[in-house]
Amino acid sequence: MTTYQSEYQRSVSDVEGFWQEKALDLDWYKEPKSILSTDENGMQRWFADGELNTCYLALDYHVENGRAEQDALIYDSPVTGNKKTYRYRELRDAVALVAGGLKALGVGKGDTVIIYMPMIPEAVFAMLACARLGAIHSVVFGGFAANELAVRIDDAKPVAILSASCGVEPSKTIAYKPLLDDAIGMAQHKPAHSIVFQRPESLAVLNQARDIDWSEMVSSAAPAECEPVAATDPLYILYTSGTTGTPKGILRDNGGHAAAMKYSMNAIYDIQPGEVFWAASDVGWVVGHSYIVYAPLIHGCTTVLYEGKPIGTPDAGAFWRVVSEYNVKALFAAPTAFRAIKKQDADAALAKDYDLSCLETIFVAGERLDPPTYHWLNDKFQRPIIDHWWQTETGWAIAANMVGIERLPTKPGSSCVPTPGFNVEIIDDEGNALPVGEQGNIAVKLPLPPSCLPGIWNDFPRFKQYYLDPLPGYYLSGDGGYLDEEGYLFIMGRIDDVINIAGHRLSTGRMEEVVASHNAVAECAVVGVNDELKGQLPIGFVILKDGVDIEASVLEKELVALVRQEIGAIACFSRAFVVTRLPKTRSGKILRKVIRHIAHGEAYIVPSTIDDASSLDEFKDIFSEESC
Repeated sequence: MTTYQSEYQRSVSDVEGFWQEKALDLDWYKEPKSILSTDENGMQRWFADGELNTCYLALDYHVENGRAEQDALIYDSPVTGNKKTYRYRELRDAVALVAGGLKALGVGKGDTVIIYMPMIPEAVFAMLACARLGAIHSVVFGGFAANELAVRIDDAKPVAILSASCGVEPSKTIAYKPLLDDAIGMAQHKPAHSIVFQRPESLAVLNQARDIDWSEMVSSAAPAECEPVAATDPLYILYTSGTTGTPKGILRDNGGHAAAMKYSMNAIYDIQPGEVFWAASDVGWVVGHSYIVYAPLIHGCTTVLYEGKPIGTPDAGAFWRVVSEYNVKALFAAPTAFRAIKKQDADAALAKDYDLSCLETIFVAGERLDPPTYHWLNDKFQRPIIDHWWQTETGWAIAANMVGIERLPTKPGSSCVPTPGFNVEIIDDEGNALPVGEQGNIAVKLPLPPSCLPGIWNDFPRFKQYYLDPLPGYYLSGDGGYLDEEGYLFIMGRIDDVINIAGHRLSTGRMEEVVASHNAVAECAVVGVNDELKGQLPIGFVILKDGVDIEASVLEKELVALVRQEIGAIACFSRAFVVTRLPKTRSGKILRKVIRHIAHGEAYIVPSTIDDASSLDEFKDIFSEESC
């Protein structure tokens, strides 16, 4: 029987042999003989002489091997009331027509295509159609501001943009075409074509020479076959949500990505072909790329595309309805989604309305899973709650509980153990390995495993500067944490979130754990602000659970006492404010850096990924008071 330790040790001691074996699970056009090689930038690359096609692996392979009539994609849209299921044959045929339409417009291997769409099946068609042709897609979250889209147009230089007439939110409809037109107007690069899918909720006016109606393009198209590509050819570019400067276009290649996606579905998620997997994310984020689209389909699973929210569509039972209705075996969502559900339905009463016997495991990632949210999920649902940690840059988990290999005991606050292939070490700023239990920079010893970025689109020097140069021989993750005596990894937040109080380095993530454990607190953030005497001091911001009635001053005293009790007076935690909202990205990450800039009176850029810019107003008011 394979154990986690034997699997992991083999992955770091026989790197090439391990991944050569995993690559055999893919149906290659040309099986690779060169497993690990070095490219012109001195970066190690996987399967360089192999040829394959990611769309073929995700669709055609299954149609040809007995899964043609199996459900592939389930679309569920509570915001529009629409539902539709596509079997593998139907999905392949739909994708082949979109690819044929693009091919007729001149889109081919190596061309870039931007996809600016909501959570509708056509967004998935578009991604897979690009992969089918060997074109490089770059999904930009639907509804991004025009100037942010313009920046991405100029960086990616797409030959075409695929869009929709609108996005639909619980309380509003967002017209995309005006944003798209404004973005193209601002951009120096002008794409030859903009293809628009008309949604009945809001039709777009197609009035530019470049505009093409999606349905008309598809109706006149001939199905396109899959184009063989090199394993090292790019599959997609995904821009990270930076708050300053040009966004980083993270590159993902075809071969390494496919190998890692295929491996992860069984090894991490314990999902077998034919089973239903639901990543409650968006195709605009890396989770949507990896675990709504590519990994489940490459593995022959059924995947769920959900155009809704964890609450408000219509209530905090929405997730449980989807799980029950579609027989979901594993649910994957961000902690912020579960905190939102907990805030509105603290007793999980709405979950009792649904048969959840199909649900075996709940996976959580996207930001740090605080222990109070872990305990709530564990107590209410009595299933394994699996925290795992990964980044846009890696495309899959750096650390996880490998439940498909050996389910290890969980530890609240830990994302468990390093994933096979990721040789994780804790390093200080001088490049020295730190002992067990000591916090430092989380780094991955090179070579990075398959799926990890080989560079930044058209800017390898920037990749080298940010990720490789700070710790030679390692990939610097940008996160801080520690390994315990059993090899469990604890992520304590971004390196910037470690604050220096009178010479002591303390994690605001640990303080957030303590603050969140108070029974009145639904969600919280702790940030460090400058102080003349101590260097930095922590300030807490909390959202109360629905129905809780407590004086802010009383809560503050209780939180201060709690932090003193759990961490000590050394934390110097003395201020906590009750707020109605925390500023977040659409993927649920709290914008702690922006809060710090507001606190210090510094200029800041409102990130394009912010969920609601008005959430910053409360913080401006708080920090404008003399008491702060």
